[in-house]
Formats: sequence, structure tokens, C-alpha cells
Amino acid sequence: MTQDHGGGNPRGLHFLTELANTVREDPEASAADLQALLERHGGPAFRLTDADARELRRATAHLIDILALQDEDAAAEAINALLDRYPARPRLVRLPGRPWSLHTEAPATADLTHWLLSTCALALGLWLGERGGCAWGRCAAPGCDRFFVDTGRRTPQRFCTPRCATRVRVAAHRAQRATD
Repeated sequence: MTQDHGGGNPRGLHFLTELANTVREDPEASAADLQALLERHGGPAFRLTDADARELRRATAHLIDILALQDEDAAAEAINALLDRYPARPRLVRLPGRPWSLHTEAPATADLTHWLLSTCALALGLWLGERGGCAWGRCAAPGCDRFFVDTGRRTPQRFCTPRCATRVRVAAHRAQRATD
């Protein structure tokens, strides 16, 4: 089983944040919902059972804990703990029509939890190292606390989507006009 790590291209990290958001919003997300999420992001080709879905939801709690961290030292420590517990073998892979990218390959005996946590720990570790800090966060829009990957280069990202950013700007503009 292999997965794109996301360094330079945060595709694998978008999977991670979508998985974390899905499980946070629906702690009982079904096997079919999680299977569809895996397929959208090019996850391993196998069919999730209800037991697999429970295992995936439990494993996702570790990722949610890391995504909630903003202290880079604490994040690095948590990522290293996952890499120690769920080692993987990094491999360069070229998918059809795409450039070479780093993927992880879990041991043949690895279960779904091992695959997920080793893949995500490597992706988060590479992203933290590449960006020099926790380049992820929770949306700052009132009523939204979805996780996102900060892919910007200039100012730190504060919102999960342009829609949330616009909603906050419009509300601030309206509040300002009401006080004028």
C-alpha cells in the first residue's frame, strides 16, 4: 500500500485533513463514506468493512490530535512518536502521467491503522520540515473549526476555504458600516 506524502504538493495532506474533518463531523462515518474518501484521494485499493471503518475512525483520532497542535516542537514530537510506532519505507513512485513523488510502503503485514498512521506521519513530518512549522490549522471563521493545510507562501492561512474567508470579511464590513 502506498500513498503520496504531499511534500511540495499537498495532495496527500488534503486527504488527511478531509479524513480528520469527516471523522470529527461524523464520528460514526460509514465504511462506504470512508471508502469513497479513500478513492477520491487515491488510497489503497481494498474494500472497507464496518470493522475497518471503526479502525480507521480510531486511528484518525491520532491525526486530529496532531492537526490541533500549533507548537512545532510538540507537533514534531507527536509525529516522531507515530513514526516510531508505525514505521514505513519511503519509496519514489511515478504514477502514470505524473512526476516522481515520495510515497510510503507499509510492511506486508501492516493493517489499515499502520498504513494510515505511517503515511500521514511521514506526510506531516515532511510538510513541517519543508515549511519550517505547523503549516496546518483550524478555520478561524466563527462556527467553523475545520482543519486545513496551509499551502500559501506569503501570509499564514486562517480559513479552510475562500468561502469562510469571504463570510468573515463580509460580516466585518457589515459590522463596520453599522457603526458608521
